[in-house]
Amino acid sequence: MKKNCFGRLFLIQFLAWIACVGLYCLPDEILGFEIKKIDMLSSIRHPEADATAADTLLSPRQVFIPFIADSAYLRSADSLRLVRRDSLYLSMLAEMGADTAGLRIRDFSAGHTGLRRFFASLRRVETMTRPVRIAFLGDSFIEGDILVADFRSMMQARFGGRGVGFVPISSTVEQYRPTVRGHSKGWTTHSILSDRSYAKYVLSGLSFEAGDEASLSFRTTDSYPGLEAVSSVKFIYSRNSQAEVQLTCNGAKDTFLDVLPVADGDIMQYEALGDFTDGRFRFRRAGGLQALGYAMEDNTGIVVDNFSLRGNTGIVWVNLDEHTCRAWNEIRPYDLIILQYGLNVASENVTDYTWYSQKMEKAISRLRQCFPGSDILLLSVSDRSHYRGNAYRTMPAIAALWNAQYKMAGQTGLPFWSVFHAMGGQDGMARYVKNRWAGKDYTHLSFRGGREIAEALYEALILEKKLYDEVEEILD
Repeated sequence: MKKNCFGRLFLIQFLAWIACVGLYCLPDEILGFEIKKIDMLSSIRHPEADATAADTLLSPRQVFIPFIADSAYLRSADSLRLVRRDSLYLSMLAEMGADTAGLRIRDFSAGHTGLRRFFASLRRVETMTRPVRIAFLGDSFIEGDILVADFRSMMQARFGGRGVGFVPISSTVEQYRPTVRGHSKGWTTHSILSDRSYAKYVLSGLSFEAGDEASLSFRTTDSYPGLEAVSSVKFIYSRNSQAEVQLTCNGAKDTFLDVLPVADGDIMQYEALGDFTDGRFRFRRAGGLQALGYAMEDNTGIVVDNFSLRGNTGIVWVNLDEHTCRAWNEIRPYDLIILQYGLNVASENVTDYTWYSQKMEKAISRLRQCFPGSDILLLSVSDRSHYRGNAYRTMPAIAALWNAQYKMAGQTGLPFWSVFHAMGGQDGMARYVKNRWAGKDYTHLSFRGGREIAEALYEALILEKKLYDEVEEILD
């Protein structure tokens, strides 16, 4: 007589069903790790609609109209000229068929003058006594010079200039950065994200404290045009009492030996001129030396500094020290500051980012105080995907955050450019991953994907410059 085991089979099936339900009901994240849910009915289930108010991106005119109607704007001394600029600008866009949610820059400043100083510098780039400088501020999205390297290369090909620009003393990704080879020894790193009281930080957000025998070395690369050699090498520091510096370049063929000028909180730089492909700084009696980094560049054309800081949301810039930034601006004035933030703010189930836009408005106000001669261009958050309905789809939080950034650009009168649309809009990140233009985390770009966005940004800037120059010519 065989034993009846139907009860055991039923119990095992019931426990398996409970386990599957439990796996499906897991939260989207556990201890910061994204969890992929198990759905036994995924093959027959319709994809989730993810229907929220955040899914609809704002129309450009929803933000632009309040600036036209602003009474202070209409009462300004140049009000008639600004209104005429607006009219000419919009009519030109209509003729070009570019007044859509596409890839152009949307300038919410009065009279569309948000990039006036930058474009004026580009027109004079061949006669200026300094390079036209761009500061590209962002998070891990541009880490290792992703996106920025291609953007820099395109700008230098059109307007001249060589070199990678500013490089921090040390970086967590320096071994992966193809645009420069750097190595440092004997330095302690301090970050504005974790050690705000140590130093009065500038745009790099990093400060480095030297040991008695600190050193750093660098070497150019040929990974992009214009990087093989430079005519200027600069060491930038903020505190020093007695350090001596020895700079050997080009395989020790050229040697410079100097005592660094004393600095007590102000930004100073030591510069060597020549034709450089590599070099090594050695410091003696370096106790108390506080440095920010070095720069490899020409003193003509275009310089693009990459200030990526992993984990930065952008709101930390409200803590910039105005005096120190003004001192930095004396030796490295920026014509344009580009802000790329958002990925470190986007959260799975959050669709209201009013708090973030309010804090970023204060950070932007601080940047304007610290760098009054610089134009600011705000970039939107990029696309980011999560796994829903048996496919990777754009997180609803991305649309909500994009809307908050778009409104913020309107409220602060900034030019705005959409990285989200440059990636193809909805589900653009999934396409990037399929093309191997982004990582399997469905968040970060590869260098190939960075090139796609860099080309779109470059073309948007050139188009905006063309429109601005045509308006200026008509008004003059």
